[in-house]
Amino acid sequence: MANLVHMRVSTDQQPTDRQNLVLAEAGIEDPVVFEETAGTSSRLPPGAAEVRGLLAYARPGYTVHISGMFRLVRGTGHILDVLDVLHRYQVGLRIHDGAFSVMGLTARHPRTGEPLSTM
Repeated sequence: MANLVHMRVSTDQQPTDRQNLVLAEAGIEDPVVFEETAGTSSRLPPGAAEVRGLLAYARPGYTVHISGMFRLVRGTGHILDVLDVLHRYQVGLRIHDGAFSVMGLTARHPRTGEPLSTM
């Protein structure tokens, strides 16, 4: 099973330093990193080239790691849409910092209760 890392900044003025720090502290083994160009959208179904690339690379049982929820989604309601797409791909999601980091989103889908991956 592979660990996929998704990173995004909103503007080209922002560095990815904080995301790198959070993800490095998480100790993710052999990550494959997908970094969006500044200012692109992360809407799922895939709207940004790196998200499409990440999903094309992903296989059942893989896990997507993000530093914080808003690096992948636009708002709290959008997280369910993202989970629907990841669930279809049988890919887990691990958020490493912020309020959603303690919710165990990789374990079960919040709408259906089904396992999100075989982790």
